[in-house]
Parts: sequence; C-alpha cells; structure tokens
Amino acid sequence: MARILLGAVICSLFVAARCMYSASDDVITLTSANFQREVVQSDSLWLVEFYAPWCGHCQRLTPDWKKAATALKGIVKLGAVDCDQHKDMAPQFGVRGFPTIKIFGANKNRPEDYQGGRSSDAIVEGALNALRSLVKDRLGGRGGGGGGYDSGKQQRSAGGKKEVIELTDDNFDRQVLSSDDVWLVEFFAPWCGHCKNLEPEWAAAAVEVAEQTKGKVKLGTVDATVHQGLASRYGIRGFPTIKIFQKGEEPVDYEGGRTKADIVARALDLFSENAPPPEIREILNEDIVKKTCEEHQLCIVAVLPHILDTGASGRNSYLEVMLKMADKYKKKMWGWLWTEAGAQLDMETSLGIGGFGYPAMAAVNARKMKFALLKGSFSEQGINEFLRELSFGRGSTSPVGGGAIPKINTVEPWDGKDGELPVEDDIDLSDVDLDDIDKDEL
Repeated sequence: MARILLGAVICSLFVAARCMYSASDDVITLTSANFQREVVQSDSLWLVEFYAPWCGHCQRLTPDWKKAATALKGIVKLGAVDCDQHKDMAPQFGVRGFPTIKIFGANKNRPEDYQGGRSSDAIVEGALNALRSLVKDRLGGRGGGGGGYDSGKQQRSAGGKKEVIELTDDNFDRQVLSSDDVWLVEFFAPWCGHCKNLEPEWAAAAVEVAEQTKGKVKLGTVDATVHQGLASRYGIRGFPTIKIFQKGEEPVDYEGGRTKADIVARALDLFSENAPPPEIREILNEDIVKKTCEEHQLCIVAVLPHILDTGASGRNSYLEVMLKMADKYKKKMWGWLWTEAGAQLDMETSLGIGGFGYPAMAAVNARKMKFALLKGSFSEQGINEFLRELSFGRGSTSPVGGGAIPKINTVEPWDGKDGELPVEDDIDLSDVDLDDIDKDEL
C-alpha cells in the first residue's frame, strides 16, 4: 500500500513538473501542430518561450512568464513550447539552450532573440518596446525584416576603438578590485549563443558608457572557459553572467536587460549613485559658460540678488537650495551656473530674466538655443517642480535672444563675505571761505 501511495506521489510530482502551463493560464500552449496557425499566420506580436520541463531556469521563469502574459493580455501574446514533447521546434528556430525567448513580429519567419531581463516587469517592458517598434515600422510602410524588435547591434565606435576590457586571472585583481571605478564584468563562454547575441550590445554600450561617465564606469569580459579560477571564485554557473564590482563592496549580480540601452542605463545609475553632486559654478567669464552649457544637455542658470540685498547668509541659502536640487537631479548630468543680478545684463536680457524679480532661474539648451524660465518660487519645491517638468520634456520654451550665447563679462569671484557699500570720499571744506559766498545763494 505504501509503495502504491509513493508511486502515486512520484507520478503526481512528475506530471506537475511537466505541466508548467495549463489552460487556465494566459500563456498560450504552442505545439508543432498549432504553431503555424497561431503564430506564423497571425498579425499579432508574439513572445514565445522555448523550454524544457526539467530545466531549472525554465521553472524559475514560469511564474514571471505567467504574470507578464496576464498583464499583456489583449496587447501582446505570450506562448510557450515544450521542446521535450515537440523536438522539431528547437532546431527549426535555432534554439540551443533553455529557456530561449523569441520575438515574432512583422516577419514571423525571422524572429528576433529577446535579450531583456527575466522578471515580469522586464518582460512587459521588452514586449511593449517591440510593439512600439512594430507600429513604427507599419507607419513607415516597412512590413518585414525582423519582427519589429530593435536588436541594437551597433558598431563599437566609428574609429573601431575597443572600450570593452579583456580581463584575465593575471590582471583581474589589479584592474578591477584595486580600482576606484565601477566595473560591469561579463563572464562568458565562446560557444554560448546568448553570449554571442550579447557581444554587440556590450561593445556598443561600453563606448557610450566610457564617454558619458568619463571612464568612471568600465565594462569588461572574462572568458570563463579559459580563466576558470575567476569563474569559480565568483560562483559562475551559467553564461553569460554579469556582475557589478565596486571598491570595498561584495560583487552583486546584474539583473537588468541585455540591450545596449538597458546596460547604459544601469551603468549611468551606478555612476550617479557614486558621483558627488555637480559643482555650482559662478559665471566669471565666457569660458565657464561655454564649457558648462556646451558639454551638458541643459545648463541651469540662476541669477541671485545683489549681495547688498541678501548678505552672505542669504546668498548661501540660495546656493544651498541649488546644491540640493543639483544632487537630486545629478543623474541627468546637467550643468549648474549662477551669477549676481546686474553682473551679466546681456545674459539676463537674452533669457528674459528681470521681469519676475530676483532670484531667477532659467534652463538653457545650448544645442537648440532655447530656454525655459522658472515661474514658481525659488525654493526646493518650486525648483523641483520646474526641473521635473523639464525632465519629462514638458514646459514652454523660448528661443535664446540673439540665437547665441550672449556676451559674458569677466568679473571677480565672490569672496564669500557680506557686501560693502562703496566708500565715498570726504569733502574737505577747510580751504573754502564761507564769507565770500553770496548769502543769497545760500
């Protein structure tokens, strides 16, 4: 009897392991018999998971795949193919490992590999990105070519400069662990299909990350089949595995998407988390303005009241507000400038400052020669609302007066002290004979 019960339990567990998806799920079960009709002949966008029931990664993906399917119901279709049961499906679509996710868009005969994250949120985001791309292709009259998914396989750089750093057992500790920089390191195997798909994304991301972080975030690779000591040290069990290394901290797994945009976004987040707030620079000459405004997407310019109106404590309180906002928005990597009212009258005129009194603030896009004015209060709340609107691409803008950076006066830097009234020369009347003055004139 016990043997019968044990057999029943084992049988039920086996069935449960194989039945990763059921009719009650929003994931559509695909087979050799229905794949052509459901997917290939469909006008819908499909994300299809090719899996094997015994695969641990597939089992971990299942709840997120189900959750994403429910969220995308009626928008994008999510399917699943049991490649153990339908052995002809894997070679038909070049599937070499499990789970493999493919995007079937405009050209169903040429699906694209999905390279994003495996969480439900990442899957939904990847599906919506693919859908937007598909719709744009249709608007542009392009019906075929790759299912509408942007694989982003850019070249490493125009000059062929290689920014991805090859790491080995010999140089890893010196290059990575002893560095003050942040590192994203990919552990790969040359035979791994997913690694080959990631390679162009990783290379393109490395170029952009190096440029935007001035080399403070680096991307490297380790051939784990050659440098097995490193792979063993960091517990690498699958490929590609990406880990984040920061000085003085334990490495952590990178869990983001695998496109260039995903990698760059995570790298910039890491850069901004470790970067100090941007410098609030006083406008002392033309070079400061040009360097700050031309090297950043936006430069935030504040015109503060004259020092005689606020004293040092008042001015410092305004600068403190600016510093807090610069720190809050440091991920945007904007430039920050300030000047005293009246010191740069041409700039005030070109930015329409003056009509609202002081302090005033403008955000300048030097590439487009447009600006937006702060209409609210010069406070944390007022400036935050102003910058938040700008970060979402909202708010009214105007062309910079004259269409170019205005004339900038060269001035002395503020010494950090209270202002002093100009000293007037005393009038010496000792040599004046008042008796000689006509009394009528008095």
